[in-house]
Amino acid sequence: MTNKVLDTEVSAVIASPLGELILTGIPLSDSEVELTGIFFPEHKIYDRVSELPKNKKLFENTIIQLNEYFEGTRQEFDLPLRPQGTEFRKTVWEKLVNIPYGETRSYHDISVEINNPKACRAVGAANGANPISIIIPCHRVIAQNGALTGYAGGMDAKQWLLTHEKKFSNKQR
Repeated sequence: MTNKVLDTEVSAVIASPLGELILTGIPLSDSEVELTGIFFPEHKIYDRVSELPKNKKLFENTIIQLNEYFEGTRQEFDLPLRPQGTEFRKTVWEKLVNIPYGETRSYHDISVEINNPKACRAVGAANGANPISIIIPCHRVIAQNGALTGYAGGMDAKQWLLTHEKKFSNKQR
């Protein structure tokens, strides 16, 4: 499944310590959205999502929670999510959400968690297709030898996110 843009989606552009992010979502009401994506300019579909209708008000709760995360005062998100993907990808993304703040797991660790230990590459592909960066924390997945590997937002962003989480991980426990 590719990260297709749904007809009913709206977007908002926000500033972050990592640069501009585009949020995408499907309206649930006049004041709430079900989040379908958080994209960095480096994402392959950035140009397509940047053309979606803008409605920043619908993303108010998402923006508040992301700002709290960037300030180091939020470690978990409480937002309605609607990532688009195959059942396999969704299974992988569900495992990513369970990686504790400030910790990492390897692609192999995730493949073992989904009872398919030989699926490391498929897990990597699912990780790379994650449409909701940061909130579905694909940045917490690294190589089995501890090396940082690809990230749709760029390697500098991945390193920043991991360092940021390490810095604040012990302050709220």
